[in-house]
Amino acid sequence: MHHIELENIRCFTNHGCLEEEKKIGSEYRVDLKIKADLSKSAATDDLKDTVDYVHLNTIVKEEMSIRSKLLEQVANRILNRIANELPQVENAKVSVAKINPPIGGDVASVKIIMERDYK
Repeated sequence: MHHIELENIRCFTNHGCLEEEKKIGSEYRVDLKIKADLSKSAATDDLKDTVDYVHLNTIVKEEMSIRSKLLEQVANRILNRIANELPQVENAKVSVAKINPPIGGDVASVKIIMERDYK
């Protein structure tokens, strides 16, 4: 099995349950790892035979721009889009981290990790 990883996709958006998070926004980091058979693209050197990481990045950016109260919902939407738009993906794992969350302490980030098998 082969992997494609997108690491540290940075986004500024307004997820969260607090009204101040909705208004002010916050910084987020997303990591995405997919499993797929990349043998054909390795042989053909053709973009149409692989999982385009530009497409993966677009999915993350678009879903991160839609406000949600919970990071779980954002991660789930990312996984759903991958399933619907990239049939060659066999498994995807996404982590969505809120940087400096407003939780009353010195915490660098909080992170949700979700993984899904498609085949």
